[in-house]
Amino acid sequence: MPTGPDPVAGDHAAADRPAAGVRLPLRRRLLPVIALLLLAPWAAECSWGGFAIDDFLPVLIFLGPMYGGAAILIRETARHLGAGWPTIVLLAAAFGVLQAGLVDQSLFNPDFLDDTQYADTSAAAEATLVPGLDVSLRQAFDYVGNHIVLTICAPIVLIESFLAPERRPRPWLGRPGLAVVGVLYLLGSLLIFSDINQDKGFLASPLQLAFAAVVVVALVAVALLPRWRHPRPRRARRVPHPLWVGLLVVLVRLGSDLTPGWAGVALALALAAAAGALIAYWSSGNGWGQRHVLVAGTAGLVTAAAFAYLVPPYSPASPAAALAGDVAVTVITVALVGGAWWRLRR
Repeated sequence: MPTGPDPVAGDHAAADRPAAGVRLPLRRRLLPVIALLLLAPWAAECSWGGFAIDDFLPVLIFLGPMYGGAAILIRETARHLGAGWPTIVLLAAAFGVLQAGLVDQSLFNPDFLDDTQYADTSAAAEATLVPGLDVSLRQAFDYVGNHIVLTICAPIVLIESFLAPERRPRPWLGRPGLAVVGVLYLLGSLLIFSDINQDKGFLASPLQLAFAAVVVVALVAVALLPRWRHPRPRRARRVPHPLWVGLLVVLVRLGSDLTPGWAGVALALALAAAAGALIAYWSSGNGWGQRHVLVAGTAGLVTAAAFAYLVPPYSPASPAAALAGDVAVTVITVALVGGAWWRLRR
């Protein structure tokens, strides 16, 4: 499954402030919320070929509250705090650990994929098993990385790129709306936890659950540090064309799967860290703009969509349904990314 580096960790999205006291009509504020609620589950599970086309709608219905709710809460938390992309990426990582470690517990269940067409990946996962915790670092990198790149960052980048510049750093929801989304997320997560627990018959050990909880709390604590709420002044330095930023993310994605075992995990982590640091450096230049953010945030999504033709869906499907799903993924991805790029050029 696709993964990549922290896509837009260095962008300072809070640099542009909307005019004080201006409040948009409820309909205009809810439109991007609904779009993010639907886009997050599609990007998380369908964009890389995980489901055939006839499963797209059920994915949106059943996984939308959990994935979409998380994306909305993360985005709104950062924007209400006046923070930028470092906070969003760190909260996305916390969500990835929460989802894979505490909700569906795929991080600890060695048989999680046994009833899917990815059952043969268990051998590669066992090669990087951490003794005592029984967690595969290879799978942890993939699962958490996918949630950072596909579930959270790419949908937020896309929706915000369609908005006017003054609306990008502005929250969409007040406290009542956040409470509704929070309840929706909790109910969706409980539904998935109950369904998977009943289906898989697996429950992580107290040590594993405690480990995941500590990591989540630590990531959230770092994400909420005051330093992320004060964007640093831009510096006069050259910034590469946005497409070079996207190429960097694609190369990291491809390079992360070159070598199996512990060497592969070390290489993947090193590439992701180096790319994140380079993007952070570039984003501090005064030539960095929303088109750079768009390309950095969606390059992983575009790569996932390109490889969708090469991977099977979770459950066996007819060749026609699988191909139709892959073609739909291509069309939707091109329309979203191309439309956002066109919108920014205007």
